[in-house]
Amino acid sequence: MSEELLRLNHLSIDYKVKDGYLSAVNDISCVINKGEVFAVVGESGCGKSTVAHSIMNLLPGGNEVITGEIVFKGKNLRECSQKEMEAIRGKEIGMIFQNPLDSLNPVYTVGSQTAEAILLDKVDKTEAWNRVLKLFKDVKMPDAEERTKSFPHELSGGMRQRVMIAMMLSRNPELLIADEPTTALDVTIEAQILEILKQLKQQFNTAIMLITHNFGLVAEIADKIGIMYAGEMVESGDVFEIFENPVHPYTKLLMQALPSGTKKEGRLQTIEGTVPRITEKKPGCRFANRCPYSKEICFNETPEATNISDSHFCRCHMIGKEDF
Repeated sequence: MSEELLRLNHLSIDYKVKDGYLSAVNDISCVINKGEVFAVVGESGCGKSTVAHSIMNLLPGGNEVITGEIVFKGKNLRECSQKEMEAIRGKEIGMIFQNPLDSLNPVYTVGSQTAEAILLDKVDKTEAWNRVLKLFKDVKMPDAEERTKSFPHELSGGMRQRVMIAMMLSRNPELLIADEPTTALDVTIEAQILEILKQLKQQFNTAIMLITHNFGLVAEIADKIGIMYAGEMVESGDVFEIFENPVHPYTKLLMQALPSGTKKEGRLQTIEGTVPRITEKKPGCRFANRCPYSKEICFNETPEATNISDSHFCRCHMIGKEDF
């Protein structure tokens, strides 16, 4: 039986804005087990990165209101002090951010920045440097020894992303949060980064929370998938079950929007409208105004999470109603 590593219990995050509170994440619950890849998928602005930053306690501004639990290895991270979180970050939970250039210090070489994390574990400098070289080779960095002496601006986007992965792996975290790790990379580099993540899972039994809007990545690497819309997880389950039997209208529309291998099917399916900005929590389904199947109940009552199977749940009023 799989061992639970991370559990989100009814997590909600609201940001204080001038016209009230912006609901960025609403009542999310999910479990990530050891050695498992859990993909979080959805459009831009649906709260994927907010969930990731909340796990690391890195939400910006300090104007957020958080309710619910973030339980990692049996400990509620929301009750941890700043010092306790500093000990957990990097050592137990690592994070690869969307833009590696923003995350790397421009005045230090990438090798010295990677070694800095290793030195926190009271390792001598020679051993730390040898470990940096090994890490750079593990992430398939071209001319690894030479690249350790490079500054971030001297590296390509794919190389910088490799540096970020090496940094996050330097202390062998049990959970790696990858926030759109292949954004702005060409398909060849994307495939190489994906292969590195798959090897991590196999070699170190690292659990990965993969945040993406790329269903191709999900099909290639994920064990479970959670579909997010407007701050809510509307459907979640085993990746094969979701791909073979998507239930929520939003999931179905996302699947139909995937490009096919031929031109015969004509123009790609699109989802009319945009993700709403929720400043007032009220009953109803957040996807109702864009859903082709919506009825009066969808605007007036919030759908409950319904189990389709032991590993698959969905929030939609359509479930189990033949007359819908």
